[in-house]
Amino acid sequence: MSELMTSSNISFILEGLGLTLYISFISIILSTIFGTILAIMRNGKNSFLKLLASIYIEFVRNVPNLLWIFIIFLVFQMKATPAGITAFTVFTSAALAEIIRGGLNGVDYGQTEAGLSQGMTHLQVFLIIVFPQAIRKMLPAIISQFVTVIKDTSLLYSVIAIQELFGKSQILMGKYFQAEQVFALYASVTLIYFVINFLISLLSRQLAKKWAKAN
Repeated sequence: MSELMTSSNISFILEGLGLTLYISFISIILSTIFGTILAIMRNGKNSFLKLLASIYIEFVRNVPNLLWIFIIFLVFQMKATPAGITAFTVFTSAALAEIIRGGLNGVDYGQTEAGLSQGMTHLQVFLIIVFPQAIRKMLPAIISQFVTVIKDTSLLYSVIAIQELFGKSQILMGKYFQAEQVFALYASVTLIYFVINFLISLLSRQLAKKWAKAN
């Protein structure tokens, strides 16, 4: 174990962790934006936009993310990291769109009518009344999707050779051959994934409890 815990190895693993978090964070932010737009389009009254959003969501969700990574990297000839971010954004936007749509539909329409009766515009009603209430309802599902993004970044090394956390561990694996060394390395990486995702889930639960008390 001590052979693994050298400063150079720790630094090497932390570089991979940094890249994992970077790809995940950018993908999550972009996916939330595009997912919200898709949800609004699918819930809207414009039949063309509704159809367009429905086709995108259903098609993308039913194709494995692994294939989107291949397609975007090979077809669009993008560099590895931007291709990874784009692939995760394409896939996660579709998943989040349905979660967000469900949350929006869960808000009583009477809230919208009350806002409009006070002279607010539809956009103001959405931003001030509907969306804040919806986000509370869909937070657990959104957090679960975010955790999935962080875990699924481990696909990127085997597909397009991005040296994220799992990729760095695979490279280190070439230096160690004893069973206990291999086990220790995988156990360390597993623990890192667990701690990050557990802390995110814990934060989600704390926010949900806080909002429930506020209500």
